[in-house]
Parts: sequence; C-alpha cells; structure tokens
Amino acid sequence: MADNVTQTFQEDCLDILRQQTEGRTVNRRAFLSTLAVLGVSPALFRFTPAHAQAKELVIVNWGGDAVTAMNAAWAEPFNKGSAVKALIDGGGPSSAKIKAMVESGKVTWDAVDRNLIAALELGRQNLIEKIDYSIVDKSKVRPEHAGEWGLGSYIYSNVLAYEKGAFGGRTPKTWADFYNLKDFPGKRTMRKHIDGQLETALLADGVAPDKLYPLDVKRALDKIKSIKKDVIFWATGAESQQVFRDKEVTMGSVFNTRAIVAKRESKGAVDFHYNQASAWVGAWLVPKGNPAGKEVFKFMASAQDPAGQVELFKVMGNGPVNPAAAAMVPADLRPLDPGSPENYALQIPADPEWYAANSATVLNQYLEAIS
Repeated sequence: MADNVTQTFQEDCLDILRQQTEGRTVNRRAFLSTLAVLGVSPALFRFTPAHAQAKELVIVNWGGDAVTAMNAAWAEPFNKGSAVKALIDGGGPSSAKIKAMVESGKVTWDAVDRNLIAALELGRQNLIEKIDYSIVDKSKVRPEHAGEWGLGSYIYSNVLAYEKGAFGGRTPKTWADFYNLKDFPGKRTMRKHIDGQLETALLADGVAPDKLYPLDVKRALDKIKSIKKDVIFWATGAESQQVFRDKEVTMGSVFNTRAIVAKRESKGAVDFHYNQASAWVGAWLVPKGNPAGKEVFKFMASAQDPAGQVELFKVMGNGPVNPAAAAMVPADLRPLDPGSPENYALQIPADPEWYAANSATVLNQYLEAIS
C-alpha cells in the first residue's frame, strides 16, 4: 500500500494529538497535568530517532505526541516488570524504510506500528518476522486480527458522519442514504484514497456486507462518479474535520477519530455511527533480524493488556483490539469505541488480502475517477 498518497491514519492521529497540545482542542496545561498523573515526562515530546542498544527494545511509530501516548499506554507498564526496556521512537516506519534497513543488514528497530495490509506485503517479501504465538496470546484478539506476520494493536473505522440539523429531523443510517442526494441534500466529503471508500459505494448500490470482497471496482467507481460533483475529497484528517466546521458538507466518510473530535467540538451538532462502517486494524510488525530477537514478542504480549489499550483509546481514539477491554472503557466513552462488541458487530472488517493484492493498481483508477 502506498505510504505517501495521502496522510496515513497513524499520521492523522498524531495531528489530533498536536491539536490537543497546542491549545486548540484542549488546554495544553491540562494535558500536561494528565501526563503527570500518568507518570509520563513531558520530555518525551520529541522526535528523536532511537537506536537499538543492549537491553533495549525500539518500538517505532509516527512520532511527536504519539510517542508520549504509546509510552504511557504500553512502554511504561512493560518497563516496570522487564529488564529489557522498551523505548518508543518516532521515526516513521514506512515500508521503504523497513525494506532499506533489512536489505542493508543494519536493522535498529524491533517492532513498528503499521497494519495487516503492510504485514502481508512485507511478509511475502521476507522483510519481517512471523509472529511468535507461543509468546503472544492469539486468543486476546479477534481471529481476523492475528496474522502470520502482523498482530492487531488497535482498531479504527471509516464511519458515516453527518450534520444533525441538515435533514429536517431525518438521520442518515446507511451508505445508501449517503448517496441519496434527493432525500439527504448537500455536499459530501470522502477520502482521497480507496481505503474504505469503495465499500461505501458498493453497500449503497445494494451489495450485501458478506459479499463485498473481492470488491467490484468498476461498479464502485461508477457509483462514486455518480455523485462526485457533490463531493469534496479530503487528503488529511484535518481537512475532513474542517469541512464540517465550515459547514461546507452535510455528510462525510471519515475516520472515527475525526468524527469523535467533530462531535465534541460541535457539542453534538455533528454526529456519527458505526452502522456499515469499515473496521481497520493497526498492527505490530517486526523487521527481519530485529536486534532484540524474541524479546520483542514479550512487549507485544504486554501490549495486549486491556488496561493499556483503554488508556490509548482515551488519548487517541484508537479502539482497543482486545475484546476484554470493552468492559473497562468508561461508560460515557463506550458509544465511541469502535472495538466494543456492539459497535464492532455493526461494521464490516476490511479485507487485508484484497488490499495487499490490489491497492496500488486500484488506487490509481480511483484517483483518475474522482479527478
């Protein structure tokens, strides 16, 4: 899957955290106070590459405040009981970087924050290690989140968000409503990337959820083209939120994390639901020949603890991937959790196999269709 066509979900989460700590969404002082309660040093707010050393695990995400969030949720709890210390690094684990590192024989990373699509792509190139399920507990994730080369770490979703007052009291409940300009008038917004977008078109066109994959690309693109003059396509999560803020759109196909922020910011004027949403999973990948060897799987096993996953959800909006975490999510946040049993049951899990095989080719077709 292309790394640089549009902003990745992980990079968008980082942008949300930046907003929270720059006085736009929450007060910076209040956020730093929260870090103090969690026992996290503000000094961790940096973008400094880490290098693997003895008795150290280097866990790589997309940088900035996401370093602090994952440190609080996963590294700190692991480090309390381990002689080998986990260090969260913000180096940005693109496929190109992983490939270059492995092929050069100079691997300095132990685990990276990616997804199951990248796991298939890189695993089949012999660039990442197989997950050791003698150490990691496969039963602590749903079956579709335990891959040969990737282990689910959190859940996020592509959801239908909408302006509550735009339709005379009616609520858009399905993607068919999203494509119904007559009964639900106004501009829409969709992502300038295929992830989750083709699914909306096929569901709107009458395809049953269990018959979505393999995706009928031509049918999906024809459906999207039928409304594209009424669609504003977004490349970054911030753009998807801004068009709601500016009341340029009445509905949108957006990340659940952005929908949560828009709902809070608008005091409920913008709302969303998980019905027919596509569910995606972030995943741990281990570069081939990682310095810490099998020790990295102990960290991954520790990160399966539901308490840490709930902490990450509170800060970043990424749903816990361990179903046992659902009962630990505060009652007021449960309706927002994409990983709760109730919300997950409404969604269609994205198919990593289809995306790994088709993403690059179909993305070009999609971009041509919406241009």
